[in-house]
Amino acid sequence: MAARAPSVVALALCATAAPAQRPGPRLYVSNEIANTISVIAPATGSVVGTIAVGKRPRGMALSPDGHTVYVALGQDDAIGVIDVAKATMTRTLPAGRDPELVVVSPDGRTLFVSNEEIAHASAIDVATGQMRFSTPVGVEPEGIGITRDGTKVYVTAETSNNVSVLDAKTGAVLRTIHVGDNPRTVAFTPDGRHVWVSAEAGGNVTVIDVATDSVLRQFPIRDGKTKPVRIAFSPDARLAYLTEGAAATVSVVDVAASRVVDTIPVGKRPWGIALSPDAKRLYTADGRSNQVSVIDTETRKVVATIPVGDRPNDLLYIP
Repeated sequence: MAARAPSVVALALCATAAPAQRPGPRLYVSNEIANTISVIAPATGSVVGTIAVGKRPRGMALSPDGHTVYVALGQDDAIGVIDVAKATMTRTLPAGRDPELVVVSPDGRTLFVSNEEIAHASAIDVATGQMRFSTPVGVEPEGIGITRDGTKVYVTAETSNNVSVLDAKTGAVLRTIHVGDNPRTVAFTPDGRHVWVSAEAGGNVTVIDVATDSVLRQFPIRDGKTKPVRIAFSPDARLAYLTEGAAATVSVVDVAASRVVDTIPVGKRPWGIALSPDAKRLYTADGRSNQVSVIDTETRKVVATIPVGDRPNDLLYIP
């Protein structure tokens, strides 16, 4: 007997069941006032989609498998969970009051957030949505990062001018480190050995040794008045790029020398920053210009600007 051809219904079911394919490289931009994420295709430099999220989206983080983006929704007291393949927010997780920035543990099971308004840092179980801990830290926490081995979490406090080092499992405060005035960002060097902390009001960067949690050095960014915010390192760890919101510039820092070697003018109030994996393109979220600046890292010039939503805040490059 000849085999029966599959029915139209069966074919439709198969098509429905097929998993969505991940798109090519994407750049996500959180628009703090528009309550959206603009999705940019880096290959064309154009906006290819807009994702509706909750209120006041700021910090974003990518899951280790690259399938999920987490976005802090400050006025919803939640973390939005975005399916990258579908470019859709699929659920939210309770995150405590006023989450600002978010990072993911190396195993992808836990989110860590800075809760600005209540001066806490919180840990959330991704699978269950349960709060694992919520620990008091310095006043107005913002920057947050986790070590490569997933054992320690670092949280800046803008008003207390310090960094709290937490046990990632229990939330216990292991150490408090004094840094520059109004610290904004925690950024790990590519080898994971050092933490850089930008101080906006102090106009400097403090470098912390991860193994000992001791301050190695502190150095100014140009004249100390440019107000550095976010940091991105080149993959080879030779250079660091710092957005300077008040100055509308990006400083290029020689990491080994701890010295600014160039300055790149961009749009108004650059905040978020992202570097392409090949390090050829640098992107800044220019909050007061409602655009993303695209920088050629060889010439250190802006080669394009991309209009996005109202008040772009953070950037996330998805390979």
